[in-house]
Amino acid sequence: MLFENVRFLDTTLRDGEQTPGVALTSKDKVDIATKLDELGVDVIEAGSAITSEGERESIRAVVAEGLNAEICSYCRIMKPDVDYALACDVDSIHLVAPVSDLHINVKLKKDREAVRKMAIETTEYAKEHGLIVELSGEDASRADVDFLKSLYNDGVDAGADRLCYCDTVGLLVPEKAELVFSDICSAVKAPVSIHCHNDFGMGTANTIAALRGGAQQAHVTINGIGERAGNTALEEVVMTIEWLYKHKTGINTKEIFKTSRLVSRLTGIPVAPNKSLTGGNAFTHEAGIHVHGLLADTETYEPIKPEILGRERKIVLGKHAGKSSVTLAVKEMGFDVDDSQLHEILNRVKELGDHGKKVTDADLQTIAETVLSIEREAKVILEEYTVVSGNKVTPTASVKLKVEGQDVVEAGIGDGPVDAAFASIKKGVSGIADVQLEEYHVDAISGGTDALVEVLVKLSKDGKMVTARGSRTDIVMASVEAVLNGINRLI
Repeated sequence: MLFENVRFLDTTLRDGEQTPGVALTSKDKVDIATKLDELGVDVIEAGSAITSEGERESIRAVVAEGLNAEICSYCRIMKPDVDYALACDVDSIHLVAPVSDLHINVKLKKDREAVRKMAIETTEYAKEHGLIVELSGEDASRADVDFLKSLYNDGVDAGADRLCYCDTVGLLVPEKAELVFSDICSAVKAPVSIHCHNDFGMGTANTIAALRGGAQQAHVTINGIGERAGNTALEEVVMTIEWLYKHKTGINTKEIFKTSRLVSRLTGIPVAPNKSLTGGNAFTHEAGIHVHGLLADTETYEPIKPEILGRERKIVLGKHAGKSSVTLAVKEMGFDVDDSQLHEILNRVKELGDHGKKVTDADLQTIAETVLSIEREAKVILEEYTVVSGNKVTPTASVKLKVEGQDVVEAGIGDGPVDAAFASIKKGVSGIADVQLEEYHVDAISGGTDALVEVLVKLSKDGKMVTARGSRTDIVMASVEAVLNGINRLI
């Protein structure tokens, strides 16, 4: 049956590190693997054991967590790779054999039969040592199909438990993917996986087409992270199957957004605002006509409810805001306004928007409280802060805060003075809130070294997100101001 019992092999931990500039610590990998396990993925490819001792330490750390998911190591068709994987006590290996003549002749400088022999011998060796083996054809979309099928069948005869078709540089198109998988799956004697790259933006479409053609497992990553243009995004495949094809996947979709944010934070790779499902704009609305429709029925401008992904709907206010937008936004803040008050709040919002300003949550709260003559005392007040930074000094910050009336002094270090300041503030408020910095943006409002800068931050606490602003000539103080404005809005 179509999409029945589809499995997910997540390669975020390995393919994510193929992205330039990404370097995950052992703790990072454990945190991501634990979250992937909560999501319900079937297999976690924790890395490539042959890479380094540090990589092996991180793989062993993931294995030691005792997760429900099968833990896998990437291996070449070489016995030393298998030995290193065995030393990490993984459950399985993703055994990758180059199958296109381009890869066989140019990269390996061998011929097809040499590759066949290496694949068979390495598969047998891994099976003799108790490993689950997924034999994968690298660059399969440019390989001779008859050779590929014969290699797969020889691999199964040697003990391979699963097979994988790798579209290594994203050359498949959906109609071809479905036909190829229909052919291969009927010709081999083991389940076949699909591993797509997104070079032409069709990773998800090709993965879905392969599953329609008979593939039983999809290789995916969180946020579509991976080398070059990335890999197929887990969230897109899961929600396409669940929402468009109406089949359950076994994935805990309410954890998708949290997992996306965790991976983005630990890898340092931001999620594009217009990214499907997990991007900041996916459930964000500004235009008055859209919000008016949402008030009548959220399905008018949303394909699914954000709660399904563990998200919240967001109303952004600016010059395009209408009465409906402001009504919904102030209602979500807990304010009860009459028509005249609503009209005044709307005018002030539009005035900010006309000056090119993005109206943050903290801005709207201030506007609403001013119009309603509400005086609110901040729960967290900055008494003083100090930062030390230099080319031979670890950036360090100390803060003295008044938190709910109590004096709190904390210090922190970071990659720079702003990062250190945030670390110290986060420690200072840890007794009442676990706050995460999700996004940080700086814009110079005027020119020169004494320019007035505007800092916009997005903070989260327990799944709730707010935006806040700070404006100063001192970038650190502007950042501190923005963060404190956001924290006071969150708590």
